[in-house]
Amino acid sequence: MLRLCILLTFVSFSLYGQTRYDFVVAKDGSGDFTTVQQAIDAVPDYRKNPTTIFIKKGAYKEKLLLAASKTNVKFIGEDVASTILTNDDYAQKKNRFGEEMGTTGSSGFFIFGDDFSAENITFENSAGPVGQAVAVRVDGDRVMFTNCRFLGNQDTLYPHGEKSRQYYRRCYIEGTVDFIFGWSTAVFEDCTIFCKKGGGYITAASTLETTPYGFVFIKCQITGDAPAHSFYLGRPWRPFAKTVFIDCTLGEQIIPEGWHNWNKPDAEKTSFYAEYNSRGAGAEDAKRVKWAHQLTAEEVKQYNLSAIFGDWKINP
Repeated sequence: MLRLCILLTFVSFSLYGQTRYDFVVAKDGSGDFTTVQQAIDAVPDYRKNPTTIFIKKGAYKEKLLLAASKTNVKFIGEDVASTILTNDDYAQKKNRFGEEMGTTGSSGFFIFGDDFSAENITFENSAGPVGQAVAVRVDGDRVMFTNCRFLGNQDTLYPHGEKSRQYYRRCYIEGTVDFIFGWSTAVFEDCTIFCKKGGGYITAASTLETTPYGFVFIKCQITGDAPAHSFYLGRPWRPFAKTVFIDCTLGEQIIPEGWHNWNKPDAEKTSFYAEYNSRGAGAEDAKRVKWAHQLTAEEVKQYNLSAIFGDWKINP
């Protein structure tokens, strides 16, 4: 009865240290819930005020769903390295009906709710190098990650929603083939992009023709343990792919040509790939493919958060 009153009135708070949270998740039973999905399910539908869920250290192996009705949810991890939301599904894995899951079905965390945010959490697909295996798929609008890690191999991070706007700040994202891919408008600022052994493509954008911005990387570090000249900055999953790197440091992993057309010559005319002020061993402007762009100082002014996100104002 007490728990029922808490969920219905939503006036009680869980305490951890001196900070108040709406819910605390702890594997050892010291919080309100032992699984993350239980905490998500307890959030009232379409709540206008933020619901803050504190997740204590531990590896939570779950298939997570944040439904569209679960709005304004915020995850805060106790420690980014040891608060881990993990799953090991992959595209070729069979479901209980004997059918392959596919890329989307492999996702460990589906985010459909608007105004979701997360801090200090690792999101992982631990399936290994077995083809497409998504850690997080994001469809909700105004989604923000701060100091989070996204671990995987092929197709690690899936900014999927065509109308979705996403902001990644001081995050770590790793992978091999197309490990940041999808339709969304997403800004990655002060992030570390780690190219893993095996070679591949950092991005595979599928931006709509009518969407002005796709993936934008600002002041990011592109590094990894992959051999020199083994990674492209991106290739066009769909014809109007848009990806831009601004003030980024590019490691030796980057192939001098920079961009690949995915064997689609027509995409060279419709996609938009660009850089501005790239630095490091992988910044070889003179060797880039002729159909890529180097932004001018005037053009780069259009790549600010206000222009990209419109009426979504990012709090510092």
